[in-house]
Amino acid sequence: MAAIAFRLDGRSGVPTYRQLTRQVHRALRLGVLERGDQLPTAREVVEALAINPNTVLRAYRDLEQQGLVQSRPGQGTFVVDVPPGPSLGDRQALRRGLERWVRDARRAGLDDEGIDTLVDVTLRDLASEEEIA
Repeated sequence: MAAIAFRLDGRSGVPTYRQLTRQVHRALRLGVLERGDQLPTAREVVEALAINPNTVLRAYRDLEQQGLVQSRPGQGTFVVDVPPGPSLGDRQALRRGLERWVRDARRAGLDDEGIDTLVDVTLRDLASEEEIA
């Protein structure tokens, strides 16, 4: 059984294949996926999310081109590399800071959807700034 379950946000404006690749990147950085783990099959993802098989294949192809996964005909798609990320101590400190921020956001009146939206918009804005720089 795969260690990742994909979810989609149809309102994000982010193409579906890109949402899938981002979720794999996130799972790798957080240690949810490790070297040797198998991704869900394209069929499993299609059935779970009701999306076009070509979308899943495009996401997996992008991940393969990045050197993160490898497709093995008849076996599946497996993680072959994990990008470096923050240390466990750094992740724990970041999480504590994020927990404080989420509590502040809730006190300000944001629900989970509002928090998700604010985070997505902020990440998108930062990505745009980084592309310009």
